[in-house]
Amino acid sequence: MNDAPLVSGLYEAKVMHRRLKPARHRLDYRMVTFLLDLDELPELDRRMRLFGFDRPGVVSFRSADQADGQTPLREWIEARLDEVGLGIDGGPVRILCLPRVMGYAFNPLSVWFCYHRDGTLKALLHEVHNTFGERHAYLIPAPEPDAKGIIRQSCDKDFFVSPFMDMQMRYHFRIRPPTGAEGETVVVAIHQTDPEGPILHASLVGERQPLTDRTLALALLRHPLVTLKVIAGIHWEALHLWRKGLKLRDRPKPPPLITVVGPAGAG
Repeated sequence: MNDAPLVSGLYEAKVMHRRLKPARHRLDYRMVTFLLDLDELPELDRRMRLFGFDRPGVVSFRSADQADGQTPLREWIEARLDEVGLGIDGGPVRILCLPRVMGYAFNPLSVWFCYHRDGTLKALLHEVHNTFGERHAYLIPAPEPDAKGIIRQSCDKDFFVSPFMDMQMRYHFRIRPPTGAEGETVVVAIHQTDPEGPILHASLVGERQPLTDRTLALALLRHPLVTLKVIAGIHWEALHLWRKGLKLRDRPKPPPLITVVGPAGAG
């Protein structure tokens, strides 16, 4: 590669969570998240002093933090896509996620965007991590976006995340995929419902910046130790929910690593 602009970038983001029942609760905070193209990771490692790929760095992306933690990421995702007839023929795979900051990582949600080599978005993989050290992913075919460029997907909840949430729920994703265009806005919104209706709305809205040592340093100054901030915020908000009287749920045995959602979940 030369020093041409890359698709990978960082996004200064606003995050919102709004719980509707049984007790109302809302949180808002700012953070930084990253779009990383798997094929660009070695080049980012070469170009940048503050970013490392599969090695220590101020900010680092480690393959073991995603997927099964063992298989090379492109090999792993292409095998899963091929198994369900969504092969991408070597097309781009990009992950919207939090890498490690000062050696520590926690990703509540990483979204994988899987493109065919002809540029068609074939599937999204929603990889969820809980605070008990477990991970699970929902692989959903990508429907055509609506007039505003939004991808709509749904699936049943199969993985225990919050100790204050039941398992009998459904996720409704509304996502504007990041393209790497200068100044674009990425949107990830999740509406969670139970059999009686809506229970939680969550969203991330981020404005793109190029990923360079300068922009990364400035982002870290604005959001120091962002991964620790995320995990601390989760526990702080859990304390507030407990004080509001919400009861803890038993944690079931985790399911297999990946749930494949049929075409009915796309749209």
